Amino acid sequence: MDCARTVTSALRKLEGEWKIVIINELMAIPATPLRFSELERLVDGVSQKMLISQLKQLERDGIVHRRLYPQVPPKVEYSLAGFGRGLQPAMQALIDWAQSPVAR
Repeated sequence: MDCARTVTSALRKLEGEWKIVIINELMAIPATPLRFSELERLVDGVSQKMLISQLKQLERDGIVHRRLYPQVPPKVEYSLAGFGRGLQPAMQALIDWAQSPVAR
């Protein structure tokens, strides 16, 4: 596969208004899964419907792991899957780039 197709494929997995923000929040405390309500609170401005949609896509692509606890009311936690944790160096580079004086 050539570089352009590889990059396009990777970006398609990350495209979406909220996916990068969700991944960033899940990376903030890597060993701690977040409940849906916590993510909803942390991702300011996202609708519940959009958050559900973006999380489903991230789970489908192997970036996010969803754990459902069989209890009432249901408890669902989200964490980065191993594939998602592989994004950490790229995310840090993006943050560093965004914080550079030229980007401001």
